[in-house]
Amino acid sequence: MYYRLFKHALIGPPVKAYYRPWVEGEDNVPDTGGAILASNHLSFSDSVFLPLVLKRKVVFLGKAEYFTGKGPKGWATRAFMEGVGVIPVHRGGGRASEAALRTGLQALQAGELLGIYPEGTRSPDGRLYRGKTGVARMAIEAGVPIVPVAMIDTDIAQPIGQRVPSRHPIGVKIGEPIRIEAYAGRQEDRDALRELTDIVMRAIADLSGQEYVERDAAQYKRELERQARDAGIAGPEDDLPGA
Repeated sequence: MYYRLFKHALIGPPVKAYYRPWVEGEDNVPDTGGAILASNHLSFSDSVFLPLVLKRKVVFLGKAEYFTGKGPKGWATRAFMEGVGVIPVHRGGGRASEAALRTGLQALQAGELLGIYPEGTRSPDGRLYRGKTGVARMAIEAGVPIVPVAMIDTDIAQPIGQRVPSRHPIGVKIGEPIRIEAYAGRQEDRDALRELTDIVMRAIADLSGQEYVERDAAQYKRELERQARDAGIAGPEDDLPGA
């Protein structure tokens, strides 16, 4: 309901006019059918600027709780989430990863472009961290290509803790689709999932120019938070929607 209103009237035109985001490789995005846009994740605003530079609608996954708030604040949050293309994930007592997988598969099978951050969280320091294999499993099960994406300088425009991005050149680089036919039927093969995920992360690193770190970003964030608590200072803030 709110997506077209936000993108084409309320948010899209003024944001594009003010920030002037640029895009390379837009032709690598399929014109039709389901596909995964696998992106690095530097800032909360990644989920705003990526859909903004593309003609097709992009959807993301988010907690269902973002859509159930009461009062004006709850309405505003729900409207914003719908406006930037967030699909609610209903956990239903199951694991969050399984709920996200089911919801993502439904979107892909419906022919949607699904934006995913394989690192699972925003980079704490601008480096690119090890990808989680859910992106590979989802692509194999749905039979759709994975398109690598690099967000450029969104962390400079909007560092962690800053609510509104500063005016700074922001770019999106899109690589050639990664075909998954060779992995057909191997969605339960851990080695295959790891191999395909690593291919995706290398493609993102080539586009972004980031240093690649062979470790889990969320685990590293927890280590930083423990160190901050031990030192008696505030740790990194919790991830906002889209992480």
